Amino acid sequence: MTHDRVSSDEFPLTHEFLSQMLGVRRASVTEVAGSLQKQGLISYRRGRVAVLDRAGLEASSCECYGVIRGEFDRLVG
Repeated sequence: MTHDRVSSDEFPLTHEFLSQMLGVRRASVTEVAGSLQKQGLISYRRGRVAVLDRAGLEASSCECYGVIRGEFDRLVG
């Protein structure tokens, strides 16, 4: 969702901030980020995320991403 709102495929986002935002342990963020990197979907280095495969990233997410994005677009335009 951050990628939706920035005008770049690379942006600052720390494990600590993500863990607070999602309400999960930092170690969980580290584990998932590592998995997404191994799949070639993102690159993560020193608090910077680069989206490498947007379509693949969307495909690996649950259907809630599309629902939330649709509602955001409907409400905010």
